Amino acid sequence: MTFPGDRRYTVELRASAERVPRIRRIVAAHLRHWRLERHIPPVCRGVAELLTNVHRHIGPDARCVVELRWTGRHLTASVADHGPRLPRLAGAAVGRGGLSVVAALSDSWGTCGTADGKVIWFTRRVAAAGGMPVVTRPPLRSVPGTEARPVPGPGESAGNGEGRAAATLA
Repeated sequence: MTFPGDRRYTVELRASAERVPRIRRIVAAHLRHWRLERHIPPVCRGVAELLTNVHRHIGPDARCVVELRWTGRHLTASVADHGPRLPRLAGAAVGRGGLSVVAALSDSWGTCGTADGKVIWFTRRVAAAGGMPVVTRPPLRSVPGTEARPVPGPGESAGNGEGRAAATLA
């Protein structure tokens, strides 16, 4: 099964303290739209921590870009800014906020330097949302002219290739 393309949302903003609650509401609305309600609290908290770090370390009204991306299996949230220093998870800061909170809320996280700053991202594993359209595709045929054979289900034997064997129920 494959999903009909990536879902993506991007917004550019100034990281002022007043905008953090607004962005949380926008992120929550997009996750609701994608039917990912159970991920709203941790993702909103993680994005808020990253925006607060931009405000605190780069400066009030620093420009940044928030991006959400859902591939069908992973939800990634990222914040890009123009600050030159890559953040690090310092031992004394563990448990107080910032990256330690992001690390606790995510399956993975990281930083990446860019030509004009950096990106900080985190991911969460996400199962398919209920009701999202899923597209099934036929298997690729690696050898031309071969026929697809049914795959035996649980409790069935492979037989001789002439068809499916009858399933036995206990």
